[in-house]
Amino acid sequence: MLTKYDGFIFDLDGTIYVGDKLIPKADEVIYHLKKSNKKVIFITNKTTGSVKQYCEFLKKNNLNVIESEIINSTLVTKKYLEDKHPNEKFYAIGEEVFINEIEEIGLEFSKDPNEIKIVLITLDRTLDYSKLEIAAKALDNGARFYAANIDDTCPVEGGEIWDAGSTISALEKRTHFKLEKHFGKPSNYMMNEILNKLNIPREKCLLIGDRVETDIAMGNSFGIDTALVSTGVFKNFDGNEKYIPTYKINSIYDIIK
Repeated sequence: MLTKYDGFIFDLDGTIYVGDKLIPKADEVIYHLKKSNKKVIFITNKTTGSVKQYCEFLKKNNLNVIESEIINSTLVTKKYLEDKHPNEKFYAIGEEVFINEIEEIGLEFSKDPNEIKIVLITLDRTLDYSKLEIAAKALDNGARFYAANIDDTCPVEGGEIWDAGSTISALEKRTHFKLEKHFGKPSNYMMNEILNKLNIPREKCLLIGDRVETDIAMGNSFGIDTALVSTGVFKNFDGNEKYIPTYKINSIYDIIK
């Protein structure tokens, strides 16, 4: 892997860390890659922290990173909304950090289904029935139906929790409207952001992650080799899934071991 690839695209949650704990020797891997003049990008569908917060967390865990090497789905969502929906009113099933970041680009948060123009879905650990109904009524009134990410679950220490994909499914059944766009893995919006930052031919890049339906799917869809790790969600990959990784490794440490 070290000789074949010049760009390494790392998923964060489940690949670099799980919960608040770094995957063993992840810091050594990043140090070794950068010392070898490899380009490194970190990507995540998680929206409960800003790019700056993710950078600070990684630095506290001794990873040699800078903010420009980190892409989360909030960043990609913001770029699309700022270009296509400036100053419109939105509603988000998401946490305060996510909502604040959308407001920073000039969109106005609203809970009134009659004036909401965009419904955004992402991870929300405070999700309740009232939030679902506001979103559903806004969609019934013609609001656009977007998502920052489509993960069904989010890995945490000891298991998984409900994520955006499960919320999207509930709203689709409630309203009979389908999600229009999403901006995280495995979307072309996320992929374009990654390739623009790396500026390396995709055949010289390796995408490393723990989810077949997002990480491996994105690599397969855009012609990028992938490595599936066993440190996050997909610990029992049996090879019968729709998307197949180029490599199956225990953890990212196998890249340099």
